Amino acid sequence: MESRDTQLELQIGVAKLGKYATRESGDTLEMIERPQGGVSLVLVDGQRSGLSAKRISNLVARKAISLLAEGVRDGAAARAAHDYLRTYRQGKVSAEVSIVSLDLVTRTLVISRNSHCPVFLIVSGRLQVLDAPSQAIGVHPGTKPVITELEVSANTWVIAFTDGILHAGRHPGQALDVGALVQTMVVEDGTAASSLADAILSRALELDLGRPQDDMSVLVVAIVPGEPDEARRMSARFPLPSF
Repeated sequence: MESRDTQLELQIGVAKLGKYATRESGDTLEMIERPQGGVSLVLVDGQRSGLSAKRISNLVARKAISLLAEGVRDGAAARAAHDYLRTYRQGKVSAEVSIVSLDLVTRTLVISRNSHCPVFLIVSGRLQVLDAPSQAIGVHPGTKPVITELEVSANTWVIAFTDGILHAGRHPGQALDVGALVQTMVVEDGTAASSLADAILSRALELDLGRPQDDMSVLVVAIVPGEPDEARRMSARFPLPSF
């Protein structure tokens, strides 16, 4: 673990794009500050795409976020979201969920997966693929997340994404090598989390020939050395529909 005197910075990068010719993305990402310090990010991919998927992903994200805001642990929040969706839609609708949390009480990163999409983890330049078998929530009884917990340390990167990224390029006959792209960019000094998220999304869009075959979402969480600065900053950009 890093010395408590070591100045570290949390960076979060998100890039999202809806399926081609579909007005509403079925993916939802929400962030909440944890009550005892830290943040949690919840990425949800609702079954199918479009407005119906968006309603499901919003429902699941809101449930998980509300519990995390009350201090419920990540695994319990994921299981409760599963129970809620399964009850609400009678086991007929699924959602894939990834939760990434920075817990300042335990000084750990917690990664929870209910998704067939892997999560890429890079610590000090070494790549690990978190791809243990995991079920989507909402259908099968007793569904639990696959959880990975590690100590907070400098030069740690977590990359989570939905299946629009995972399957990008498969129709034209090429597949996106997220691991290779991530390693190439992370080893470059000064790469920002937002720049990495943008690069992954751009490459996926390129492989789908500019027409995403599914909703695409990328979440990048990075712990990197930072300058002494007590201010917290956040920015967001998204296009507005025509009125």
